[in-house]
Amino acid sequence: MSKKLKIGIPCSEANLVCDKSQYKESSFLEKVRHHLHLLYCKACRDYAKTNNKLSSIIAQSKVRCMDKKNKECLKNVFDKALKKEKIN
Repeated sequence: MSKKLKIGIPCSEANLVCDKSQYKESSFLEKVRHHLHLLYCKACRDYAKTNNKLSSIIAQSKVRCMDKKNKECLKNVFDKALKKEKIN
């Protein structure tokens, strides 16, 4: 049996490769197959364009994550409020 190289990929896989590419996690072959898919699929081209724009905006923003101590404090406050609601 000969192994055939599968060139075409479904949209769901193309979107997954698009996401992986943004985090530098896709292989060379995945990138090639993705670009070939984009040649004939407008929906996936639009998805990739929107995804790239969103990643660019997030990279340019000055968003800071909450530190672990504040996350834990917020979680405790939330848990207390949730227990209080269950009692009432």
